[in-house]
Amino acid sequence: MLSYSLIDTLKTTLQKSKVQKLASIAGKQTFSVQELIDITFHQDEQIAFRAAWILENIFSLHQDRFFPHATYFLFKFPAQNNLSARRHYSKILALMTKKSASAALKELLANYDTEALVNTVFSWLIDEEVPVAIKSHCLNILANLSIKHSWIKEELIQTMDFLIDKESIGFYSKVKQIRKQLK
Repeated sequence: MLSYSLIDTLKTTLQKSKVQKLASIAGKQTFSVQELIDITFHQDEQIAFRAAWILENIFSLHQDRFFPHATYFLFKFPAQNNLSARRHYSKILALMTKKSASAALKELLANYDTEALVNTVFSWLIDEEVPVAIKSHCLNILANLSIKHSWIKEELIQTMDFLIDKESIGFYSKVKQIRKQLK
């Protein structure tokens, strides 16, 4: 069980410096990354969001601590319903699928059945309630996974064509970038 001090900490408003400090503490194995992933599903949406924010920082700053729990993260990804936590989840997955990801992450994803992830990301992309920041990460994820799943490219192009007039100018810019990547 995760220490109550972390949950107590997550009940308070966090600044970026505090999130990075907590990520560093996690980097020293003070608490379990898997338990932190579980807290991202906490019934208190603010606690879940803050846990996801720390998780993103652990991925960015201490990938060696995150990696042993990467499969668990991928398994839990489709179940994330907290929009604030989804922003961090989608960013982590976008970074995991990036061309410049570590060889270990590339191998993990090559051997992982990513079908549920792809379906989830497509559903987030077309959901009108999902903020554009998450959709931006979704575009990256799908473009990155189109190498593994060739059918994604055509489906993604059609989806972007459908959404282009319904979303913000920022989304339009991201679509232009993704179209270049897909060529």
